[in-house]
Amino acid sequence: MKILVFGATGSVGKEIVKQALNQGHQVTAFVRNLENSGLRNSANVKLIKGDVTYYSNVEKALRDQDAVLCAIGDGKIGKVRNLGTKNIVEAMEKNNVKRLICQSTLGMGESYDNLNFLWRYIMFGFLLKKAFQDHKLQEQHILNSDLDYTIVRPSALTDGELTNKFKRGFDGNQKNLSLKISRADVAYFMLEQLENRTESRLISISD
Repeated sequence: MKILVFGATGSVGKEIVKQALNQGHQVTAFVRNLENSGLRNSANVKLIKGDVTYYSNVEKALRDQDAVLCAIGDGKIGKVRNLGTKNIVEAMEKNNVKRLICQSTLGMGESYDNLNFLWRYIMFGFLLKKAFQDHKLQEQHILNSDLDYTIVRPSALTDGELTNKFKRGFDGNQKNLSLKISRADVAYFMLEQLENRTESRLISISD
């Protein structure tokens, strides 16, 4: 498939690009800085320089794509996910690109009940409060859209290897979670949704 990856130079985005190429997809990587991206144009990789908070940059990149994978971070201003995802959704609807797979975070919606005291009150309640709000606004843009979307809600990200042994699709009552998952596993699951999608549009994943 022809896939466009937003957040291609981030920790999950890099894994998405690497695994997508191994699976034979044609990848367009949306990056802010070409020189520091660590990626190069090739037969199956096209680099597009742009800022996801500028609609015109996003809309131009979306032309002639089959699907979009979004793994953007919150950035220093703490609202890049909100602004960027709003632009992505609007540009996809304009260009009739329907399939969106977006990385959010465990703790959104009913998955808030999966969090322990540390994540509820220390991390998301204080240290990562802006990032948590950014994810919440990000999800609202997608939930209010007419896109064929899947929102993936991973627990805390680690640098572990790809295992494909993580729990997926659990509800807010699931206990005994490690509340950790490797970036490689998150990327694997997101790419898996391109063809082997689950029935749910909101999916929590964790070791």
